[in-house]
Amino acid sequence: MFPRPVLTRRYTTTTVVLGLLATLATGAWTGERRPVSPHGPAETTRVSDSAGAGTPLTGFAVQSTARVSDSAAAVSSPGYPATGWHPAGARSTVLAALLADGVYADPFHSTNLQRIARADFEVPWWYRSDFTVADTARRTFLDFSGVVSAADVHVNGRQVASATDVRGAYTHHELDITSLVRSGTNTVAFRVRPNDPNKDLTMGWLDWLQPPPDRNMGIVRDVVVRRSGPVALRDTHVTTELAVPSLATADLTVKTRARNDSDRPVTADVRGSIGGTEFRRTVSLAAHETRTVTFSPADTPGLHLTEPRVWWPAGMGGQPLYDLGLTASVAGETSDTAHETFGIRDVRAPLNSAGARQYRINGRPLLVKGGGWSPDEFLRWDRAYAEDRLKYAVDLGLNTIRLEGHLEPDEFFDLADRHGVLTLPGWECCDKWEGEVNPSGSGEKWNDSDHAVAKASMAAEAARLRDHPSVLSFLIGSDSAPDATIEKGYLDALRAADWPVPVVPAASDASAPQLGASGMKMTGPYDWVPPGYWYAKREGGATGFNSETSAGPSIPTLDTLRRMMTPAELDTLWKNPDAKQYHRSPSSTFGTLRIYDKALAGRYGAPTGLTDYVRKAQLAQYENVRAQFEAYGRNATDADRPATGVIHWMFNSGWTSLHWQLTDRFLDQNGAYFGAKKANEPLHVQYSYDDRSVVVVNNRPEGARGLTARATLFDPDGTQKFDRTVTGMTVAGDGAHGTALTLPSSVSGLSRTHLLRLVLTDADGKEVSRNVYWLSTEPDTLDWSGTTWYYTPTTGYADLKGLSSMAQVPVTATATTRASDGTSTTTVTLRHAGGGTAPALLTDAHLVDAQGQPVLPVRWSDNEVSLWPGESVTLTATYRTSDLHGSAPGVRVSGWNTPERTVPAA
Repeated sequence: MFPRPVLTRRYTTTTVVLGLLATLATGAWTGERRPVSPHGPAETTRVSDSAGAGTPLTGFAVQSTARVSDSAAAVSSPGYPATGWHPAGARSTVLAALLADGVYADPFHSTNLQRIARADFEVPWWYRSDFTVADTARRTFLDFSGVVSAADVHVNGRQVASATDVRGAYTHHELDITSLVRSGTNTVAFRVRPNDPNKDLTMGWLDWLQPPPDRNMGIVRDVVVRRSGPVALRDTHVTTELAVPSLATADLTVKTRARNDSDRPVTADVRGSIGGTEFRRTVSLAAHETRTVTFSPADTPGLHLTEPRVWWPAGMGGQPLYDLGLTASVAGETSDTAHETFGIRDVRAPLNSAGARQYRINGRPLLVKGGGWSPDEFLRWDRAYAEDRLKYAVDLGLNTIRLEGHLEPDEFFDLADRHGVLTLPGWECCDKWEGEVNPSGSGEKWNDSDHAVAKASMAAEAARLRDHPSVLSFLIGSDSAPDATIEKGYLDALRAADWPVPVVPAASDASAPQLGASGMKMTGPYDWVPPGYWYAKREGGATGFNSETSAGPSIPTLDTLRRMMTPAELDTLWKNPDAKQYHRSPSSTFGTLRIYDKALAGRYGAPTGLTDYVRKAQLAQYENVRAQFEAYGRNATDADRPATGVIHWMFNSGWTSLHWQLTDRFLDQNGAYFGAKKANEPLHVQYSYDDRSVVVVNNRPEGARGLTARATLFDPDGTQKFDRTVTGMTVAGDGAHGTALTLPSSVSGLSRTHLLRLVLTDADGKEVSRNVYWLSTEPDTLDWSGTTWYYTPTTGYADLKGLSSMAQVPVTATATTRASDGTSTTTVTLRHAGGGTAPALLTDAHLVDAQGQPVLPVRWSDNEVSLWPGESVTLTATYRTSDLHGSAPGVRVSGWNTPERTVPAA
């Protein structure tokens, strides 16, 4: 999957990766591997002797070079006593290992992270691991990527690569260590250099979170010991050509590079299969010769598929995958194997008449609705945790995750393939990656070796990602597009890899010499703006493709806040808007909550305590995130300057954060989460802040007929002021919308603060969408002339303070739980049990254990619902039974004007 290194003719002790980019290597990183726990000393890895085997090292022992006086030859020799070293997982930064070993307190709590001395990580650190080999007749290779930032590599006392060669987090390296490997125990040691994202083409954090003191130095992907016979298979992949729009046929082309690693000519028998189709080719190779072997429909008719199983994003169809297996045999014995999983789909992304990038998948239009992905701050890989978040993305109705740098391991993309979540990987902004082209960034200028590392990085990631149907594009720039030289290096590497999907020059409105305009915009906002902002077809509003944007702060639930901050910090949180918030950002621009807090008090009233601050924050975040996605959804099929994509900045945070997140570090769900879920439901009725229209958006593939939309306005006390019903609506599918009605500009006697209830029923009279808004006759007023790169000022706030006068309403709850095959489902019925006319606004159900702590992750059918007198609703919560830890479940019910209570749910 990765570019082959420049090797000496006999592949002896020194090999380099920054040349011969056309010879891409695949195979070492395929398949699903479970991450190894970093706890306990590194175990000796038993390497398989089977031809084609790739065995990841199970872990390392790590130590600072400041504490090791022994020579590299000694450290990298079997039997070296690594006394006092720290155990590390197979993929681990230095700080991740130290945290697992209990050296430091929880870095996600309070300001503990700030107390870790940065000076400890300004020297190289040793990574040392032992592995055993029984059969030395096989050829043996050390195969790795993910070194942050560079490393000298030693095997059994000999240096096999230097930090000059092994540079960059994304470059791939394959070192032939056959001549050094002995029967029994062998040792590999990496002397890892400190990382500086402004100097190295690696990974940085900018303003996302407080940066880790070690700046993620370490080895964050598997180091694999590969075994093979005389002929190795590399660069194995499948290109697909799908007939669009019929989807009736697909042509597959299989490519692999057969490499003779021996000193004599050989004849290799290369056999492969996809499903029931088998193919074979005999290849003659001179000593150390490499040849590309291709199978296509022209010579293998079975690779022309009729009625192919087509891959779709979640919500548009299924996610079928195909498997390719290849074997190279010499003299009747298996020499090497390769395996790839791939999907069949077609992606196009031309610029529309307004210059915006418009994606189509398998011939159907695609409004990209996504969020920015953050890995764990210490780059600790946890497959279950990643899958939980991807399931949340599907639950929210999102179809895309953007990865700006921090490109996750192979398993992440395997999961995205299976769950139907599209991905937008790309290089990150503002540091070394843009040092040559971004004058406002902090990255250093490039030299010739940086160009080589960048090109090798692109080749490696292209080879790794190209067969994943979830990959929608690659963004070769973020805030800035590459110049002609950098762009050429990237594009040459992408073409050599048979890159199958569009390449975008930047996430901003920038252009590159070959690719031209990006068709994207990066106009913000990144801090608070009112809900109506999103409907304006200017700046960050719902037109074109906005690659990163949100109203900034996202205050978590009280449960999460109490886990991440001290009582004193929580007191400051609600009392002092000008206070520096360590859990917001290291950036001076985003260091406080001043803009957000001023709007919260201006619209809802000054908070009276922590609980009041958090409950007001949930309303504010629900309405704002909902409006963001609703505006883009409504405008997606406009004839004039349609909305084509929006990435909420961000989907999640890599640590305990107060901003840029739809779900928090602990996977708890706040108003932002359920606002997004409501906006993106499959068949949805919504209100437009700009023209007061009530619109039905149909995100289902098929059209909907016989719909009935009802809009009702109420004072906060529940007094009805306006009611209108429209019947017989028909709305086409694939994101089409229809306008049901427009609310009058004024309604006699309507209070300054009021509620709007929208209800959509289908042809059978079943309710399919309900949406409740809290509005004001006094609108939010934006100062467009004062717009900055991160927000547009608000000079007048909507008056929503009338919500505070709503009567307290009791909501009863009954709940039962059923468990099967490790999954529990709790069914909850909520009922408005009060008299009078006041509704219960934004009633939240939280699944808790016997101690009252949230059970997470959990997926609710709906939540944060509003009920009028006599109404009830039944919700379901699905979760892993094991996450109860033997406790009986309960449901905690609370709301804007609903007293909190917890009911049993066993």
